[in-house]
Amino acid sequence: VHLIPVNPIREDGLHPKSRKRIMPDLLTEPPAIDPVYEAHVYCNIPTIAERSMEGHAPHYFKLLSVQVLIRHGDRYPLYAIPKTKRPDIDCMLLPSRKPSHPQLEAFIKHMSKGSAAQMDGSLSSLPRYPSHSLCEMGELTQTGVVQHLRNGQLLREIYINKHKLLLGDWTAKQLYLETTGKSRTLQSALALLYTFLPDFDWKKINMRHQWSTIFCSGSCDCPMRNHYLEEEQRRQYSLRVKNNDLEKIYVDMAKIVGIPTRQLRASNPIDSLLCYFCHNISFPCTKTGCIGMEHFKVIKRHQLEDERERQEKKLYFLYALLATHPFLNQTVNRLQRIAEGKKEEVFVLYSAHDVTLSPVLSALGITEARFPRFAARLVFELWQDGKRPKEHFIRILYNGADVTFQTSFCKDYYKRSSKPMCPLEKFVNFVKRDMFLVFNSTSYYDACRRRPL
Repeated sequence: VHLIPVNPIREDGLHPKSRKRIMPDLLTEPPAIDPVYEAHVYCNIPTIAERSMEGHAPHYFKLLSVQVLIRHGDRYPLYAIPKTKRPDIDCMLLPSRKPSHPQLEAFIKHMSKGSAAQMDGSLSSLPRYPSHSLCEMGELTQTGVVQHLRNGQLLREIYINKHKLLLGDWTAKQLYLETTGKSRTLQSALALLYTFLPDFDWKKINMRHQWSTIFCSGSCDCPMRNHYLEEEQRRQYSLRVKNNDLEKIYVDMAKIVGIPTRQLRASNPIDSLLCYFCHNISFPCTKTGCIGMEHFKVIKRHQLEDERERQEKKLYFLYALLATHPFLNQTVNRLQRIAEGKKEEVFVLYSAHDVTLSPVLSALGITEARFPRFAARLVFELWQDGKRPKEHFIRILYNGADVTFQTSFCKDYYKRSSKPMCPLEKFVNFVKRDMFLVFNSTSYYDACRRRPL
């Protein structure tokens, strides 16, 4: 029997202020500091149907374009804890195993027939879905596939069924698809597209390869971006060295597995431990003892403290502005073309990593956002005002929550306007001009080369 507490806890872990609040804005609540709760959020295990604010607008507004940036779904760790048995996770897709999805079986069949797709360069040699009985390092898991089948289904209900963004006779020119060269990002993109598109026709799938995790394409030469990243890494190191609890935990864990503390730290144990945690597997043991929840909590809590300090110190923010300008510039240019009447690339999907999504959130000024969970999604919607067709607006949503007015360029507009969106020109001005003000520059090229005073 589940007893209902007197003060019920909402699913985001906080006490409701009022029972009348039907749609709490998850990103404006005070940050929860429970490391176990935060780890559950990060895992993003597909259980309950997700509520989302995508596609919400006054009835006379017309949706013109949607651009989606995703993080790949749940994956096997990229690092192993030395001298421990790797987590035993099966990466074969089995529709009968949980978590599953009604379209998982059809997805597997369809993915095995993908010879007609156009795949850039090395993408054509990557597998279309995970298929190892013991996952390989970094491989997408069944959970990761299901997370994006659900993402695609949710976006289809809103953008295809409700707003008719793509019709049954959609063409390849209406899509722009880009992924990094990892199987987990390609497979995540295909899973989302499979449940999203009106019908998944391989002949219309043209997947571009992006070699850079920050999607800087041909504008990657930026010395000052690298400078700020190095400064940020120094800050991270300094915070870690100052944390006595963290050091004790590392020493203890190193004794358990029988290796020097420095070697354990270098193996990035949190990446591996999160996999055990997300898949509900006991942490590893040796003859000397077991790694336990207390070890996990201290390392995870330090991660959360690091994120908080990162927001305060601004080094990461300066890195993020320079790292994401090429991507945001491409996004803005496409939105402007569509606002002028072009009918191409109305749905855009970029499949990427936490190191792609995190700086974009930072650059936009969305400081309340959590670190990108598995299968996180950031959506840019372009709308036309039906009463004033020359006026165009954008909405920005993160994991289904509307964060438009948390952005640095639209905070003030929100206070003065009754419109539920941000004028497109605010976003354009931010990307073309205002992003460089903090560097005392007027262009990306100049900001990339101007040393701080």
